[in-house]
Amino acid sequence: MNQYLVDALSKDEQARLAALDSPAKIQAYLDSLPYRAEELDRSPLQVWRDGQCHCLDGALFAAAALRRLGFPARVIDLVPEPGADDDHVLALYQVDGLYGAVAKSNYPGLRFREPVHRTLRELALTYFEGYFNLENRKTLRAYTRPLDLARFDRYAWETGQEGVRRVVARLYALKPIPLIPPEAAARLTPLDERSLRANLVGVDLAESFGSRPDTGQ
Repeated sequence: MNQYLVDALSKDEQARLAALDSPAKIQAYLDSLPYRAEELDRSPLQVWRDGQCHCLDGALFAAAALRRLGFPARVIDLVPEPGADDDHVLALYQVDGLYGAVAKSNYPGLRFREPVHRTLRELALTYFEGYFNLENRKTLRAYTRPLDLARFDRYAWETGQEGVRRVVARLYALKPIPLIPPEAAARLTPLDERSLRANLVGVDLAESFGSRPDTGQ
């Protein structure tokens, strides 16, 4: 099995992947794919071949594509209130020491971030207002430290399921770092109607937490 995504592609596919030569173009590619909230966590190769993804496998694809541009392959997990929403995974990149992110999401406010954030906490907090469930509750509560995917290269995470399985197990085992204290969470107001409408543009509600059968609601 090929260890890296590019080595598993045909010459034509390699040329198309090479055209994703900036974080913004990687984001645009992810945005072009249908969002599918499946139990399957695809490798970057499967995302490329299947032409669909959710936030976790979209972030893994972005991390692999970012590594081709010279960035370390790193992801973090944004963690919601337990049982209230889906986690959200970001592929990180840094320019001049400042953090940005590439991400796949069903929601327009949870995707790309420019590299202007001095800390991971600062970056994570930019997702707070747009991170809500279908009960209009703001649900983001924590984030994790970065996971260096190079540690999983020997398991071929870019092209195979065993590597992805190991990445996912390790990512979800990371200890969450709280963003807000419990007393602040208790005071949160619901998302207002205008913000709700703006943040639902282009959203497939059938793929959202609270509508899918797997969320038990």
